[in-house]
Amino acid sequence: MTKRGQESDHINQIHRARFSKSIMTSHSIAPIHTQDRDWVKQIIVEQWASSIVVTRGQVHRPAILPGFVCWKGKERVGLVTYRVEKQECEIITLNSFTEREGVATELLQAAEKAAVQSGCNRLWVITTNDNLDALRFYQRRGFTITKVYTDALKESRKLKPKIPETGLYEIPIRDEIELEKNLH
Repeated sequence: MTKRGQESDHINQIHRARFSKSIMTSHSIAPIHTQDRDWVKQIIVEQWASSIVVTRGQVHRPAILPGFVCWKGKERVGLVTYRVEKQECEIITLNSFTEREGVATELLQAAEKAAVQSGCNRLWVITTNDNLDALRFYQRRGFTITKVYTDALKESRKLKPKIPETGLYEIPIRDEIELEKNLH
């Protein structure tokens, strides 16, 4: 495999959402605290190949956004970041570092609760056309596909050139897919 292919494979493996039925374990969910910020920044760079994430042509810096960390004992096993604007909450990143333990689901629930408490009536997320696992994950949790932005990654790559051309399952990454969940 070429270095580019390995980089793409690595990025794709770690940024897809987990979707399996959860086997409940003892997790705790806590808001991101000041002492977590360096870890958040490190995780975003490792998992998203940059300190920025681009959705709908907008650059986000997850290391400074609100969010939650999932803990299993003294180990961080997941992270969600989000932004609230008007009465909408956008999930910017969702990462689980363990499989089949419900980490991503618990983090998504925490973000949804925070959105409701902030007065939001809509929770939404952008993923790419190659991320079939994320599409399944979100739809199984009540999200519906609302929009497909054809060839949106052309513009996103201008802001974040490290976005690979080919993603999960060897699918060319071209389009952004918006999913939403009504909160009222």
